[in-house]
Amino acid sequence: MGDRDAITEWAQRFSLVADPSRLALLVSIHYAREISVTDLAAATGMTDTAVSQALRLLRAHGLVTARREGRIVRYSLADATVHELIHLVRPHPESRAGTGERG
Repeated sequence: MGDRDAITEWAQRFSLVADPSRLALLVSIHYAREISVTDLAAATGMTDTAVSQALRLLRAHGLVTARREGRIVRYSLADATVHELIHLVRPHPESRAGTGERG
């Protein structure tokens, strides 16, 4: 079955991205590359407080990283596997161009 610790780690990752709000934040961060709490709140329709709480959890588990720029903190993806997963579950809009598929 594989390494029990690795399976447990993957289960934790999947539980983090299984939440629609956290997944929306990860997708938004992915496409923005770097984004502030306020901009994430606007992009996802969440409150700044809800975004901050979710980001704390995502950061604690190593999925996102923060970089301070003056008074603004910008978040980016820190986990390459999550980056690839987002490509698999939500292809980049340009990848659908000319296929007749709707985004």
